[in-house]
Amino acid sequence: MHMSIATVSLGGGLTEKLTAAARAGFDGVEIFENDLLASPLGPEEVRDRCADLGLSIDLYQPMRDIEAVPKEEFERNLRRAEHKFRLMERLGADTVLVCSSVSPLAVDDDALAACHLRRLAELADGFGIRVAYEALAWGRHVSTYDHAWRIVEAAGHPALGTCLDSFHILARGSGPEYLGGIADIPGEKIFFLQLADAPLMAMDVLQWSRHYRCFPGQGGFDVAGLVARVIRAGYRGPLSLEVFNDVFRQAEAGPTAVDALRSLLVLQEDAGLTAPPGPVVPTGIAFAELVTPDVEPVTEVLEALGFDRTARHRGKPVDLWQQGEARVLLNTGPGARRDGTQLAAVGLESPDPAGAARRAEALLAPVLPRRRAPGDVSLDAVAAPDGTELFFCATDRPGLPSWTHDFEPTEAAAPAGGDESGGADESGGADESGGAAGRPAPAAGTVRRIDHLALAQPWHQFDEAVLFHRGVLGLGARESVDVADPYGLLRSRAVTSADGAVRIALGVGPAPSADDGGRAQHIALATDDLVAAARRFRAAGGRLLAIPANYYDDLAARYEFADDELETLGELGILYDRDEGGAFRHCYTETVGRVFFELVQRDAGYRGYGARNAPVRLAAQHAHRPVR
Repeated sequence: MHMSIATVSLGGGLTEKLTAAARAGFDGVEIFENDLLASPLGPEEVRDRCADLGLSIDLYQPMRDIEAVPKEEFERNLRRAEHKFRLMERLGADTVLVCSSVSPLAVDDDALAACHLRRLAELADGFGIRVAYEALAWGRHVSTYDHAWRIVEAAGHPALGTCLDSFHILARGSGPEYLGGIADIPGEKIFFLQLADAPLMAMDVLQWSRHYRCFPGQGGFDVAGLVARVIRAGYRGPLSLEVFNDVFRQAEAGPTAVDALRSLLVLQEDAGLTAPPGPVVPTGIAFAELVTPDVEPVTEVLEALGFDRTARHRGKPVDLWQQGEARVLLNTGPGARRDGTQLAAVGLESPDPAGAARRAEALLAPVLPRRRAPGDVSLDAVAAPDGTELFFCATDRPGLPSWTHDFEPTEAAAPAGGDESGGADESGGADESGGAAGRPAPAAGTVRRIDHLALAQPWHQFDEAVLFHRGVLGLGARESVDVADPYGLLRSRAVTSADGAVRIALGVGPAPSADDGGRAQHIALATDDLVAAARRFRAAGGRLLAIPANYYDDLAARYEFADDELETLGELGILYDRDEGGAFRHCYTETVGRVFFELVQRDAGYRGYGARNAPVRLAAQHAHRPVR
């Protein structure tokens, strides 16, 4: 379908917005009046610029406070409208958006509103222009789409139709009875469809609309369901994004436009209108790659955690550290930044790496070039919005090339006939204790796998990251969580596979201070015995994050513990949480550069990440400067 975007959805000047929309791949734009008024380009120049870029001008908007007003006011409105219609002729736009009135002069009289809109449509028709009447969710007397349609129907002019806006409709309700009226509107009388999502919030609808709209798939509205209803009604016009968002308008227009188009591609798929390459949901985390200019502090932490350096890349300064099925790549190549260790790449186990790459490319994910030596395994990689490299790969699976073939074992690799790391053999056989068939069970406190990753996002890319991981990777997005931070508010939203094999917590919030290089990221490692793992880590010289005694006093008030258990938690700095699915215990290493590790023990039914404990953890981290 024809895909359009309102210029108000992007930051910058009008020329910058038009260029960004065209480069992203949009077919057309809505020209927001304020953008035209502030532009040094005349209407003819804007028209020619759009033509050069291959963009149609699908709508001019908005025209406000037209209908159901006193006679003298309405005559002034017609003079204003005639001037705007002449401007639209010069601009090359043939449809104007008229919002339901919020004027204190407007009266509650549908017959008068229909009469005024008919006269407006008669005037517009003389210029070859159509009028699309839209119900604002906060309109003075007309605030619902079905009410607006009744007035349009009563006016009965061919140049007058309605505009349906997903925000204004879904902010007022989403039940079948409320939305069922869309089917009663003839498709040819739906002149325009504007789309926006929004987080579910309890606040004034005007402020909600002006500041918190987002692109479809980033909020909590069923925009896809609405679009499907409108298409079934016979609408064949543009799918157009109209998003008022403070963050988007402060961000660079180019990346925002790409994010916007991706949202429309995913939306069309969700609404059953298109069938791009289907999502290939990752089945696990193959590795997490750290880049560092100083390897010693990182290796000290890895060794204390029980990792062994098991292999080295044949042609690159990259070491593989492994324990159980948890793998960390340590890269000391030229890509390492001087501001410290950071998590730069993630390997995602995929049942179809090539299919995952096709899906990513179809949804506008930047495909990353990769330097390969002869004999290196071919790995497809794309960039997430924050720049993290995502590799689609397989680990020692029949029929698929394994990325581990690019690594040569080191002396620290497990000897033949036994695997002290506790990883399963290729046959997958395992005894009840978790050890592979024919091999000894792992020692208490052994790390089994990567439980989840926590990735800090730039403030202006948080919503984009959620849509990217949901649309491109096929992960499910959980509700957003706000966490109090000593320096502000941290917002977090988890994206996961249905079985929990892949868990990624996306977060955004204020950086503690400029010299911290931004908020830290972390790798959470799963163990079946957290107390043993923490004691082993400390015995090996590792430093766990110290948690204040006040936390454990509060914990005693909230939960009952076995004898001496609370004392043990306090001794080791272990935090505790519980939900209806079970318990969650976790503790943290001190930060190295911009990365720290978390040791976790979760009951099978627990689905969270210990969000209740995050304020305590953040405060404790602020009290301890990172180790470089």
